[in-house]
Formats: sequence, structure tokens, C-alpha cells
Amino acid sequence: MKNSIKIERAINGLTQEDLANKVSVSRQTINAMEANKYVPSTVLALKIAKVFNKSVEDVFSLDEND
Repeated sequence: MKNSIKIERAINGLTQEDLANKVSVSRQTINAMEANKYVPSTVLALKIAKVFNKSVEDVFSLDEND
């Protein structure tokens, strides 16, 4: 699964730590998602999309291999 978390964070002026605090996860979790090493739960994906005021589909997309 691909995501635009890093881009959305930059647009919104958030650090990994800021985003992590807003969605109640560790900074390492945000880092792992940005590196495509961790696929978030549906609930976490929804929380992240809500922070950016976007739909889940705007932030996350399926990769060819998914």
C-alpha cells in the first residue's frame, strides 16, 4: 500500500511526532508507514485521513502488488 503521509505532513506543517500524537501512535509507527514498512489498521488510516481533512483514498492507495 502506498501513501502520501509525508507529503500531507509537509503541507500541514506537522512533524512525525505531531502526527503521531494526534492519532495516538508512536513516531516510529508514522516513520514505518512513510517507509511503506507498516500497513495501518482501518481505524488508524481513518484517523490519519481525518487529521489531513482528506478521504482515506486521497492518503492511501493500493500498490500493484497488493
